[in-house]
Amino acid sequence: MIHIDGSSGEGGGQILRTSLSLAAITGQEATMENIRAKRDKPGLRPQHLTGALAVAEICGGELRGGAVGSMQLTMKPGEVKSGPYCFDVRKITSSAGAVSLILQTVLWPLVFSKDTSNITFKGGTHVPFAPCSHYLSEVFLPVMASIGLKYRYRMLQAGYYPAGGGELHLQIEPVESLQPIDLTESVEKPAVEIISAVSNLPLSIAERQLHQATTRCKDLKLAVTGKVIEIPSPGKGTLLFVKSTSGRTIAGFQSLGEIRKSAERVADDACDEFQGYIESGCAVDKHLADQLIIPMALTKGTSKFNTCEITQHLLTNIEVVKTFLPVRFNVSGELGGAGVVEKVDG
Repeated sequence: MIHIDGSSGEGGGQILRTSLSLAAITGQEATMENIRAKRDKPGLRPQHLTGALAVAEICGGELRGGAVGSMQLTMKPGEVKSGPYCFDVRKITSSAGAVSLILQTVLWPLVFSKDTSNITFKGGTHVPFAPCSHYLSEVFLPVMASIGLKYRYRMLQAGYYPAGGGELHLQIEPVESLQPIDLTESVEKPAVEIISAVSNLPLSIAERQLHQATTRCKDLKLAVTGKVIEIPSPGKGTLLFVKSTSGRTIAGFQSLGEIRKSAERVADDACDEFQGYIESGCAVDKHLADQLIIPMALTKGTSKFNTCEITQHLLTNIEVVKTFLPVRFNVSGELGGAGVVEKVDG
């Protein structure tokens, strides 16, 4: 039995998600205690419970402690099986739990299963504190494809907080192995694509978001293309998404609309983060950095990337992975600053 302390490091939901994924992949039983102990609402939230139930379903696992608010959870995994699945946060809550986090929890176990899997995710696709659907489609999944992931992805409709009601479809083809990761190039003058979107709100809001973001990027002397789109959704919401491409390197920066938050402020939030990334000269944005740790650990040989920010989220994820797998990570750089992460076989 592997024991994981959910209060260690950044003390959030990523500890739980990584533990569940690796328990299913390795077949090791794991108990997670003090789940999300450092959050304002500690314990399992609906999207975390949905993720745990999803992993138990794909591996025929035995789950103990599965309830909203629970601070402890034990997963005794069985064999991972591919197939059609549907994971719906709405079965547990009427609000918009983040389905992108559920997707990332079941992704890697299913990648190494025997056959094709077709999965539907229902809930929040564009919610705070989680990668939005556009980040998945424009950054995360394409980067994973560059190391061997075979997939098809589409969003049928968006789900914003608090209404939810979004829907994603993901098809995963099985692979025998992944390629090492090498994302160490210097990024100076990337091509920039901006998506400004609204759902059930005036198109003028998206136009203002795009104008502000385009102005900010042109001030950085960058080549910019942009578009305004309307996304079908049962709720109301806005999105500003900045995609940066330089050679093999892709990065993404998102901001969501809120009540009493101006369109210009929405654009500025994404552009502020993007500008910090550009000034670092590094290849990997801080959100992708911690999402690379599991696939790096599952490859043979050395993998390496540089990132605009070493976060506590990243360091915590590394420690959880090392609990399950015989791998070694070398991290150079100070917390909060740019750095390099290298994985070598232990």
